Amino acid sequence: MPELINANPTIYTPSKVSHRIITEKEEQEDFEDTIDSQEVFDLIRSISDPEHPLTLEELNVTQLDHIKVDDTNAYISIEFTPTIPHCSMATLIGLCIRVRLLRSLPERFKVDIMVRKGTHQSEQAVNKQLNDKERVAAALENNHLLEVVNQCLSTAHKRGNVSR
Repeated sequence: MPELINANPTIYTPSKVSHRIITEKEEQEDFEDTIDSQEVFDLIRSISDPEHPLTLEELNVTQLDHIKVDDTNAYISIEFTPTIPHCSMATLIGLCIRVRLLRSLPERFKVDIMVRKGTHQSEQAVNKQLNDKERVAAALENNHLLEVVNQCLSTAHKRGNVSR
């Protein structure tokens, strides 16, 4: 078995706040539903870490406060915090976040995904990779990498960790 990059991560208690309550008005077909930070957080909080059987929320990699949504201008900004400053999985984690949002949100949204400032030794390089369409597309053409991403996106569901 390969040596773990962060063999002993700090585990945080997931937030009790979860999916917003849907009102009767929101159930109507003509209701214009806007995307907010809570909805985006609910989409990414259950992504599994590539190295540990824990979610990004449990590792405090993702936090509601680090998600900004401007539904009117179709823009989302997400910052995430790797568990250690030299985490080699940072790009993969960001790619998992991007894929989850690509698969879940309307195409009109521009999404920027960044490592929180000062939390990773290669933050500029990671941010450049995560926000370059050609690099993301090339990464997703790699079958092995896509398989790992899909595993990270589905493992939380299999373990029953999806917040409801």
